Amino acid sequence: MKVLIIEDEKPAAQKLVRLLKEIDKTIGIAGILESVEESTNWLSQNPHPDIIFMDIQLEDGICFEIFERVDIKTPVIFTTAYDQYALKAFAVNSVDYLLKPVETGALEKAIHKYESIHKKTGLNIEDLVNKLQPKTRERFLIKVGEHFKSVLTADIYCFFIRERCNFLHTISGKDYAVDYSLDKMEKMVDEKRFFRANRDFLINYSAIKDIVAYSSNRLKLILKDWPECEEILVSRERVNSFKKWMDR
Repeated sequence: MKVLIIEDEKPAAQKLVRLLKEIDKTIGIAGILESVEESTNWLSQNPHPDIIFMDIQLEDGICFEIFERVDIKTPVIFTTAYDQYALKAFAVNSVDYLLKPVETGALEKAIHKYESIHKKTGLNIEDLVNKLQPKTRERFLIKVGEHFKSVLTADIYCFFIRERCNFLHTISGKDYAVDYSLDKMEKMVDEKRFFRANRDFLINYSAIKDIVAYSSNRLKLILKDWPECEEILVSRERVNSFKKWMDR
């Protein structure tokens, strides 16, 4: 088993290597990385390992930024001193979530959990990740100041891009910044409920108030209770798909 460790505290990384070797001497360490930037570069240039052990708070940011930059198919076991990221961790390729200081028993159970799923299903790594992840997201964990808030997907009118940042707009009229790209969020939500109208908007069916014919065979969408929203145009190449989606 090849293991990659992403951990900015050297004593913690060294302890993790020691515990892994105690559990299974055949485990190979593909590398020990300390930052979001270093991890992004390594994962972009090297074959991905069998499993990644990843601390959440790294020296230059939060580890979830890595998932925004690199398409990671490898299962991840998170190791952190903070329990408030658990919901967000399981939104990505998480097999387990271990609180520091990591103990041998908890680490061994996490490895056995990964191995039992892999051996039981006989899946390759990519299939295993797909099996571990829910097909669609029921909620999104967002940060509001120093606090975290869980927003039900059913209460989200749309996801959108504004000034190169990603946001969601709720049924209550609130806008919240989100960590995921619009491309990634499109894969997280039910395609029967959400449609990618254009490069900047992913729209919930229940949010659409009116559909207006527009120039150049395009369509303009008007959302409920959001008068200040700029025009949302269904791009020309998506109009036929949009009509089929609306006619389901």
